[in-house]
Amino acid sequence: MPKSTQEQLRFHPSNGKTIRADFNGGELSSDFGTLLLRETILQSGLICKMTDAINDRRHQSYIDHSLKELLVQRVLQMACGYEDANDSNRLRKDPMFKLATGRNPLDSDNHLASAPTFTRLGQSMTRSDIYRMAEAFVHHFISSYKLPPPVIVIDLDHTPAITHGGQQMNLFNAKYQDYCYLPLMIFEGLSGKLITAILRPGKTPTGKENAAILERVIRLLRKKWPKTHLLVRGDSHFAQPELMWVVQNAPHSDYVLGKGAGHKTALRPKAKELLDEARQALKVKTELARLNNMPEPDRLRLYGEAEYQAKSWKGLDTRIIYKAEVNQKGDNPRFIVTSMKEASPEVIYEELYCPRGQDENFIKHLKSDLSGDRL
Repeated sequence: MPKSTQEQLRFHPSNGKTIRADFNGGELSSDFGTLLLRETILQSGLICKMTDAINDRRHQSYIDHSLKELLVQRVLQMACGYEDANDSNRLRKDPMFKLATGRNPLDSDNHLASAPTFTRLGQSMTRSDIYRMAEAFVHHFISSYKLPPPVIVIDLDHTPAITHGGQQMNLFNAKYQDYCYLPLMIFEGLSGKLITAILRPGKTPTGKENAAILERVIRLLRKKWPKTHLLVRGDSHFAQPELMWVVQNAPHSDYVLGKGAGHKTALRPKAKELLDEARQALKVKTELARLNNMPEPDRLRLYGEAEYQAKSWKGLDTRIIYKAEVNQKGDNPRFIVTSMKEASPEVIYEELYCPRGQDENFIKHLKSDLSGDRL
């Protein structure tokens, strides 16, 4: 008979004690995953960066839980599906959570923090603390690369975090028809890595606000990667002159942003000729498909560019590209504005702009897997 090789699972020591996984029973917990997450925390170093970013104003002689321990406990709970701070009242005595945070799991007089402690921690945060934490995310993103990448894609997107109480800065947003926060999420479009996240009120951001945030992010990236090409990508909410100026003034940088068609006398007429051509081509292909008993095409796309300059864009070097799409239900033109001059309209639209939709999946994972919208 073949012999099974038995191996022990070994983890980093905690509180001077060796940690090994044993499957022979004993003290049991339903949250063994905390040890696996602890390994990730130790290897990533992100919690240490966050701890350094927060100014702990407590008198260190009178505290039972260090700031780092509080952050580790909160992150572990959320990652294990316990997103409410109130859950800590029950989990503070869990041996696996205690072990993962560096405490003796069997010491009945040495428990983790309770919900009131996390409430005080949240209330103690200042604007400067939050700013430095956002910067810490950027530094962590940079440190994830061994060498400067030749290009990164900065994907910008806002997402609603619906509120259910009297939280500060929660405002009614007409687009989402609810009271919410509207944080800005910035991901790297090629790798899916989080660059940073900005908690902000529920109101629609101004161009000045978006530009100020992007400018700070680019400044941090440029300190480490002066020659990396930056492609800033976002939907039509980011097609604002203030933001485009930030990118145009930054070296080795481009943008590709959605552009609303606006009033019927603005952009839509510029796509009329190509839409007519696409409509006729779709009609011919549909008739040929019917004659040959083949599936009928549901749509046809052509790509072009148009001359257009908004009054607020004076001085900006822009290029309008559009997709002239017709389907069996009608016309579906889409426009984007970009600073890129070399690539064809189809390449810019399909290969550079359309993958922006993946950013929505990154946000979905953050919300559904980590309850990132429970604020």
